[in-house]
Amino acid sequence: MTSALIAVALVTPQGSTAVGAALVMSEVLCGPMDRGARHWHRAAGRQRTGDGGHRRRPGLGRRVVQVANIVSGVTFDCVDPQRVARFWSALLGREPGPSEDGWVYLGHRGDPQPRLVFQPVREPKVGKARIHLDVTVPDVDEAIDLVTALGGQFTGERHDYDEGAVVVMADPEGHEFCLVQYY
Repeated sequence: MTSALIAVALVTPQGSTAVGAALVMSEVLCGPMDRGARHWHRAAGRQRTGDGGHRRRPGLGRRVVQVANIVSGVTFDCVDPQRVARFWSALLGREPGPSEDGWVYLGHRGDPQPRLVFQPVREPKVGKARIHLDVTVPDVDEAIDLVTALGGQFTGERHDYDEGAVVVMADPEGHEFCLVQYY
């Protein structure tokens, strides 16, 4: 197992860029950090000098940040949480778990997949969401039929690529998501 490496770039109000690197470690997901990743991190903040030594690169290698955070849930704002949760439960084969009053949770904390949370709100969805789920399916055309039979909608947007197809759908309250079939 190897550690994941995330490079972070921050732009200050003055326009200068500070770059840092974080080794993302999780005993559960990635296992212990390997020797190569540990060495890379130590060397990231230094550069060789002409005499074989090292000097610190400005803005690099100043601080090690270790995180073991995982995505534990995705929350949908819904006028009718029960209706939307039934749709996603049928589409993904996920059973409801213990929930707060008026809310519906599909799955449990600690499940291998993030728990889906449907929370009640008064106002309906307006505009396009800036984040969405991709649902991988074995046959995109069959999945389109299933989504529409469950009360979802085909948005009319489909993209066919050499590696597969992506179809933009919406659940009963208009939350967009993609059906993805890889070839």
